[in-house]
Amino acid sequence: MKTIVVILLTVSMILLSDMVNAQHKTSIIPLYKRRLNDTLVALSADTIQQKDIYDVFRDMFHKHSETENKSSSVIGTKPVFSVLPAVGYTLQTKLAVTLAGNVAFRTSPTSRISTISSSTAYTQRKQIIIPIQSNIWTHNNDYNFIGDIRFYKYPQSTFGLGSGSSVAKNNPMDYTLIRLAETVLKKMSGSFYAGAGFIYDDHYGIKEKGNPDGSVSDYSRYGHQGRTISSGITLNALLDMRNSTITPTKGFYASMVYRDNKRFLGSTSSWKSLIVDVRKYYRLPADSKNVIALWSYNWLVLSGKPPYLDMPATTWDQNNGTGRGYIQGRFRGAQMIYLESEYRYQITSNGLLGGVVFVNGQSFSAEPGTAMQAIQPGYGAGLRIKLNKVSRTNISIDYGFGNHGSNGVFVAVGELF
Repeated sequence: MKTIVVILLTVSMILLSDMVNAQHKTSIIPLYKRRLNDTLVALSADTIQQKDIYDVFRDMFHKHSETENKSSSVIGTKPVFSVLPAVGYTLQTKLAVTLAGNVAFRTSPTSRISTISSSTAYTQRKQIIIPIQSNIWTHNNDYNFIGDIRFYKYPQSTFGLGSGSSVAKNNPMDYTLIRLAETVLKKMSGSFYAGAGFIYDDHYGIKEKGNPDGSVSDYSRYGHQGRTISSGITLNALLDMRNSTITPTKGFYASMVYRDNKRFLGSTSSWKSLIVDVRKYYRLPADSKNVIALWSYNWLVLSGKPPYLDMPATTWDQNNGTGRGYIQGRFRGAQMIYLESEYRYQITSNGLLGGVVFVNGQSFSAEPGTAMQAIQPGYGAGLRIKLNKVSRTNISIDYGFGNHGSNGVFVAVGELF
């Protein structure tokens, strides 16, 4: 635990020092895209030149005047919708039919951009995925409401505990997850917010097939349960100095979530955890639109014994962004340390196409009280396609590689961090 604290403090101090000094899933095929209720504002010359998928399809089917292209450039109180029906393929889903998108708006002219997003899918593995995530800022940014609702019917493999676990211990599981979470943050000073929330995770109908070699799985050894509930309060702190919550190009972000699950609230067991999420964005070169993004995500069980499926795991962070290069749930354990760096660059001057290269590393312990294990690296590159130039929402298509031959495509609407 001392090593974990040192790593956290070192990363946080590096990123915080920069902030203080600055002060301030294998292919995706879009079927169609629709944009509604854009806010009417005057355009800068730079924004007029920007293009998204909507513009591409419009250019294909009819001509339009230059003034027609000046309909919108800035998010206002009227919502801006980005919708993407698609078919795709990822490591954890195989073939999937999805309906992804978001709506961006401001609750008042002085508030930050609020978003509600979802990526509903039905997959070849017979998975049903229905997430709804929201980030709402009130008038003058006095309050921030963060919501996370999920329904997953989710056959998925587990590979045991720790980042030293073997891919040969592929243990197919099946379960249903219902998550209900809401956080309320109040502005304390400037960009610093503090508050509390409630989170409820219900895994039921849990089944496992077992290890292929017939050995006892880590899941059974940890304690097989047909249903587990983790229900508790959270204490939250947030410092958000990014210039955008959708596609940040500069600024600093740090959040802390302390979670306390109690039996009297319905939890299967009492346990506590801490998540520390730190991000920093630079323009590189400084006079360009290219960005280098740094991310430190650390998820720690502080005490107690959480249910197996509620322990930290690859790609099970709130935005399902960690661990590109590995299948979701590839590594799992009581402690998770994660670092990533991504360079984002323009390919076309009109903003329609961009690219990224990234590298990450993750380390997990096994059961609570055990030491951290091997660091597992991931790396890759990706394409960004502008879905909506008004909200600056991108389609992210990345190909990642990891150890032991792990590789695959990772698709999302919006940046992963």
